[in-house]
Amino acid sequence: MANVLVPLADGFEEIEAMAIIDVLSRAQNHVVVAGLFDNEVEGANTGLKVLVHDLLRNVDPEDFDIMVLPGGLPGAEHLAKSELVQEYIRRMNEKGKMIGAICAAPWALKEAGVLDGKKHTNYPGFEEKTGVEGYIPDQKVVIDGNVVTSRGPGTAICFALELVRILNGEETYKQLKEGLLADYC
Repeated sequence: MANVLVPLADGFEEIEAMAIIDVLSRAQNHVVVAGLFDNEVEGANTGLKVLVHDLLRNVDPEDFDIMVLPGGLPGAEHLAKSELVQEYIRRMNEKGKMIGAICAAPWALKEAGVLDGKKHTNYPGFEEKTGVEGYIPDQKVVIDGNVVTSRGPGTAICFALELVRILNGEETYKQLKEGLLADYC
């Protein structure tokens, strides 16, 4: 069981956030959802409001094995421009801990200097924010060392399943993939 930190800011992509939280929880990981600004965070598309477990400033990144950033706008922009998020990303990276980001959220990894020299993917068109160097446009999920990135809402289940494979092993990955009917991953 891994400890997973999922920071959310207003304007998060609902499909991505819920897929990450749900799939990683199904694998028996301890998932903590932390609001960047508030205890209630609103999604980008539906007006869905999520009550988070805690505020990001109240959690210690040392307590987590991985931090996973959902995309969406302006949520990903809030994450990319947050000094606290940047600090947490850098601290986790320095310790070799896993960092995941999907859609527009790899922008936050770029801002923290984590994508330098790394292969990555993101939502098409966001290469201007994440950097063309190392960008792989045609893969659902890209893993380079401790950094895992994915493209967007349609790849969210595959992204979360790859995180399960890394954190929980091949057997758990296969069981969840089969149970979720995610043979397209």
